[in-house]
Amino acid sequence: MRRLFLHSKVVTAVLIFQFIPLLMLPPSSYSLSTQEWWLPLLLAIFALVAAIQVTFRHSQALWPWYLLSFSQGFNIISRLMLLMPHATYNLNGVQVFNTLYFILSVISMAFSALIIWMCDLPEVRNTYLRTQTS
Repeated sequence: MRRLFLHSKVVTAVLIFQFIPLLMLPPSSYSLSTQEWWLPLLLAIFALVAAIQVTFRHSQALWPWYLLSFSQGFNIISRLMLLMPHATYNLNGVQVFNTLYFILSVISMAFSALIIWMCDLPEVRNTYLRTQTS
């Protein structure tokens, strides 16, 4: 698995697709009547700034990588905090398990954990920076 992330094209693809776990919420969560939509949007903006720094500006600083890890880590924390309140919903007086929300949350947390692991590999940073600056 580590060898897969030593190719700059794979890292670029991960940096592009990292927004999927951040914004992966059921459509009902993107209503202005809820307060769930602003945190994933803010984390996606942080990740966008970091991805631009790494991909287009070829920054050799570590802060963009840390910002990527922070965004994904905070995504995991916020999903864990929202999982219990949204695990069930009331349908005609009966509590029903919210399968869609639960599955999307688990998948999002797993993808975020994978991205954090990838961003913390020094080989990934070195290989990516070497191929981008050459």
